[in-house]
Amino acid sequence: MREYILYPGCSAEGSAREYKAATLELLSALGAQVRELPDWTCCGASVAPVVSERAAVALPARNLALAEREGPGAQLIAICSACYTNLRRVAERAHADRAFRAFAGELLAREGLALQGTVEVRHILDVLWNDFGPQAIRERLRRPLQGLLVAPYYGCQTVRPFGYGDDPQRPQSMAQLLEAAGANIHHYGREASCCGTSLLMTKMEVGLAMVQRILEGCRRADCIATVCPMCQLNLEAYQKEASRLARVDLAIPVVYLPQLLGLALGLEPAKLQFGRNLTPAEGVLAKV
Repeated sequence: MREYILYPGCSAEGSAREYKAATLELLSALGAQVRELPDWTCCGASVAPVVSERAAVALPARNLALAEREGPGAQLIAICSACYTNLRRVAERAHADRAFRAFAGELLAREGLALQGTVEVRHILDVLWNDFGPQAIRERLRRPLQGLLVAPYYGCQTVRPFGYGDDPQRPQSMAQLLEAAGANIHHYGREASCCGTSLLMTKMEVGLAMVQRILEGCRRADCIATVCPMCQLNLEAYQKEASRLARVDLAIPVVYLPQLLGLALGLEPAKLQFGRNLTPAEGVLAKV
């Protein structure tokens, strides 16, 4: 049995609770044992690195040190791409650089923590694709996603700068998993482009144009599948504004990959929390 430690991240306790619930349900259905990281805290997301070097190290390092306490060789799963990038950046530096480990140790000393650099940080898409793969989905298929046209959206931080073995410019991992689940794939050329991230808070016109281009590319699809809470929120919450800008209706359900895969494995929609998505997903469920 594969064992993992889950780092939920702040979004999974608020706007993306359905993502966390679906991830846990899916991994359990795949036979994995998952426990949540005790006493985890914010990783600093996209803010800490531009505000304070010490915060940009201390926040991820604290969570990594807590994961090391769980045992040697721990694999820490992040379901948010920003969390994944932050945690892995510090984890890799800690593994390779003794001076950096000492610096992190100074920041963590008040809590009696130290960073050894032994934790492997992984994105949930990495785990689903590399540890289980399309074959595991096919073997457990109970409710094929036949007739469902899905537009995969990876976003930028999932596949780069660190990645997990997929092509960072033209990733195929999500598409392969969805095809194994019986879905048809809609390719549109912006699968790994940026959703605008925090630009929608600081430079609305720039971020909105980025969202618009992605949604326009996905118009033929029944839904968009993503693996990042920020991407999901941007693509779902700004559809009315993007539609006004494009002068065409760009409304489309934006769901999480574990929700769709869990559905294909026969899990109940209520357990996967489809009802929490901002854009109604009844059409997706009806097709399946």
